Amino acid sequence: MPSPLVGLASLSLGVWVYLTFLHGRFWRADQRLDEVEPLRPGRPPSPKVMAVVPARNEADVIERSIGSLLGQEYAGEFEVVLVDDHSEDDTGEVARRLAASHPRGDRLTVIDGEPMPPGWVGKMWAVHTGVAAAARVSPDAEYLLLTDADVEHDPGNLSRLVSKAESSGLDLVSLMVRLHCKSGWERLLIPAFVYFFQKLYPFPRINDPNSRTTGAAGGCMLVRREALKRAGGIESVRSEIIDDCAIGTAIKAGGPVWVGVTESEYSFRPYQGLHDIWAMVARSAYTQLHYSPVLLAGTAVGLVLIYLLPPLVLIGWPLHGDAAAALLAAATWALMAWTFLPTLQLYRLSPLRAWALPVAGALYLCMTVDSARLHWLGSGAYWKGRAGAGNSDASAPTRVPPR
Repeated sequence: MPSPLVGLASLSLGVWVYLTFLHGRFWRADQRLDEVEPLRPGRPPSPKVMAVVPARNEADVIERSIGSLLGQEYAGEFEVVLVDDHSEDDTGEVARRLAASHPRGDRLTVIDGEPMPPGWVGKMWAVHTGVAAAARVSPDAEYLLLTDADVEHDPGNLSRLVSKAESSGLDLVSLMVRLHCKSGWERLLIPAFVYFFQKLYPFPRINDPNSRTTGAAGGCMLVRREALKRAGGIESVRSEIIDDCAIGTAIKAGGPVWVGVTESEYSFRPYQGLHDIWAMVARSAYTQLHYSPVLLAGTAVGLVLIYLLPPLVLIGWPLHGDAAAALLAAATWALMAWTFLPTLQLYRLSPLRAWALPVAGALYLCMTVDSARLHWLGSGAYWKGRAGAGNSDASAPTRVPPR
């Protein structure tokens, strides 16, 4: 009769076989924007686009990110609204100087954020303010580009986004931008973060109109204005901490969406050590679990089973002496590492790092538990140091999109 250790190792391997072959091809990182595709017959060649950028305390990066937007090589009309959301630095002043000095500075409108009403998350209120301003500046714009203030855009990015939306009849085109990944902690944890995100929200399933899986990536989202209006506007997701996936859910309810990865769009703000990455994950991890202690416990058991058990059983072979369990664990660890390779390739990192995925999994387990701790202490969601709905009413769980 097989030992309990063999049973556990077999269960872990079974889970990884399912994830690898039956879970929406999440790990392949193969959802990419093609080069500019021809637009649908009868459509204007280049519909008008308005970009909305919420910015809070971004004085050190705003010139670079907004400069990349102003430099878009797009044949149609394109303008940018930047919302300076009560920054405590010179974000607004730097942006206004850029508008005055840049050759295409007339494309940029800088507005000050308005006082946030109750029930809103800080970032969503800033985006809502920007979308309203965009409607005043350009009421005939067909698309909105929602993007972050620390993202540098390739000059051809907007053309590719619009081409994808127009040629495929999409209401939303979203890119998971490449995150900053140069320090030791970043190289260990950032590719793993991207990998885990794709596992939670498999992009091929999101992109399948017949699938119930929904989601989006907030760094770069081109949304059809009418589709956003049908979905209830930004107000419909005003209290969402995981705002990008909530927007994707709302939009897909009324029309097709597409999400992919990219090497050309880049978030250049570095994470200052483990603390910054930990804070990013802990801010919203417990939200994905519906603030449920039962789901938290189940997630912890699941992470231990699929990420920690295989290396522990294999490395512990000299102690437990169960060769069959060690063999199963080795196969599981190898399969796990193999699925991580495309994401490492996306970040141009050595394939040898795939064997360290269990270490990243252990750290993300700790971050998830800490996210619950912060919620129980009433220290939930912040955007740039600003409390939002997740703090003022943490007892009321926000809607989490289905996976």
